[in-house]
Amino acid sequence: MSAEVKNERGVIRISNNVIAKLAGYAATKCYGVVGMATRNSKDGLASLLKKESMDRGIKIKVVENALYIALYVIMEYGVNIGTVGDIVKNSVKYQVEEMTGLEVRSVTVNVESIRVHR
Repeated sequence: MSAEVKNERGVIRISNNVIAKLAGYAATKCYGVVGMATRNSKDGLASLLKKESMDRGIKIKVVENALYIALYVIMEYGVNIGTVGDIVKNSVKYQVEEMTGLEVRSVTVNVESIRVHR
């Protein structure tokens, strides 16, 4: 599935994978976010995704060319989860809207794990 941007010159289709990568890069640039996460279906443990596959930790839903983004992240131990979550939501919303021209109606941040640095 993809989102469309229409103008007087034609139509631009942006795939969900591209939108997910944009959202992932914006999220991982925020202080306190270690990376994107995926859950192992067998044991329910979250694991850190590599930068090349960070879009697997993001779900994009397009409804009437408006975006609904769900992020699954791993945060650093000791940060205020609520504050970092708000920063991530605002950053992702701003970056995706600026780069695609599409409206982002909601960004949901799901904290799947905490990483302790030693």
